[in-house]
Amino acid sequence: MGQSNQHNLHAQILIVDDEVEHADVMADALRKPGHVCTIVYDLAGAKEELLHGTFDVIVTDLVMEDQTTGLKVLALAKEHQTEAETIMVTAHGDVPTAKAALKGGAYDFIEKPLDLEVFRNLVNRAAQTVLLRHQNVRLQGQVDAAYGFEGIIGESAAIRKIISTIKQVAPSDLAILISGESGTGKELVAAALHKHSKRAGKRFVPFNAASQSETLLEDELFGHVRGAYTGADRDREGVFEYADGGTLFLDEIGDMPLMMQSKLLRVLETGEVVRLGSNESRRTDVRFVSATNRDLQALMREGKFREDLYFRIKGAQIEVPPLRERREDVPMLVNHALGKFASQLGRPIPTITQPAMMRLVAYSWPGNVRELLNVVQKMLVMGEAADVVDVRDVPEEVRADGAQETPGLGSLAGVGLDRLEKVAIRQTLAMTGGNREQAAQLLGIGERTLYRKLKEYGLR
Repeated sequence: MGQSNQHNLHAQILIVDDEVEHADVMADALRKPGHVCTIVYDLAGAKEELLHGTFDVIVTDLVMEDQTTGLKVLALAKEHQTEAETIMVTAHGDVPTAKAALKGGAYDFIEKPLDLEVFRNLVNRAAQTVLLRHQNVRLQGQVDAAYGFEGIIGESAAIRKIISTIKQVAPSDLAILISGESGTGKELVAAALHKHSKRAGKRFVPFNAASQSETLLEDELFGHVRGAYTGADRDREGVFEYADGGTLFLDEIGDMPLMMQSKLLRVLETGEVVRLGSNESRRTDVRFVSATNRDLQALMREGKFREDLYFRIKGAQIEVPPLRERREDVPMLVNHALGKFASQLGRPIPTITQPAMMRLVAYSWPGNVRELLNVVQKMLVMGEAADVVDVRDVPEEVRADGAQETPGLGSLAGVGLDRLEKVAIRQTLAMTGGNREQAAQLLGIGERTLYRKLKEYGLR
């Protein structure tokens, strides 16, 4: 939508009315102040647009094919256009039904015959409501873009779900299992859980269980007393005692030997640790958060991970998706990394060209966010120009992975521009997980232009 002044809004309006002339009159009245109107004449047409279009306000007649058609449109709008507002148009005798629609989530209703000025003002108010909601969301997105949520950068549905879950479970002492590939940022999630818990004033202690012998692992976790083994010349507390009152984050729990899994389970059940070489148990109070990049259920089937431990550590699970499944977050992550590394180098933050960003978005990122940070740092240090990052600065392996021939097209030489455009739009939407705003930015066109081209090419 356009300006914040309600008389200068440019909202996307869907008009649903089986009376063609009446629909045209409403559309003409709304187009004068600059709104963009799409007209359909039945429930099927409304469903098609609500499924595949993007609207700010839906104006629907209450009675069309039957007495409840408008209510069905309202239900579809609530399901598929969650940010939009719906206005019901009704004959005088249907006012009780229209009032019932308000309880179903309609913004308002207006009676026929329409006073077009009153109608325009009502639609403007609904559009203004949607615009303010968008501005608040965008403002929060800008805050997250600048600072992230405890270092978790992104605005994809997956990241929003992770942040929502963190806020929901952090205040409790529920054990949390974080799963995800290496490099996805599982420790950031664990640290955020601690930061938003009642234990935030105490220690956050990360510990990696991978590639350690059973004896060393037991010593690190539970500590030892003097004389427990050769070289143990003093008492030493393990990470459970060190994290007392705070949060212990045990990474790569899937790599832990079975015997240690049994000892860990006992500590989690009793809250007591016994140092190596001692018979005396010590009380500990820790919030236990663990992480793995392995399939624990597959390990259980193979007899390599204890089922009782699995259910003990999985009070709630947070899955961090690989970067290739949330490509719409790549531009934000890249810009964040450019700012971070430019600051470290004492340089101004460079701009990044659209073609360079497209290559980074297209890359599959097998090393996830960790790899992205390394690539951006390399681009910044090795780049030809200090003030701009271009395609030439993108490492060869990234360029090669992101520049494969288009499936089904082979060489692009001689292919019609309209077909190329159609493929580019389809693949960019796939890249961004269907995020039209992000796709439009990457394609270098306006969101309204993208919507028009989607209709023009019959894309969904």
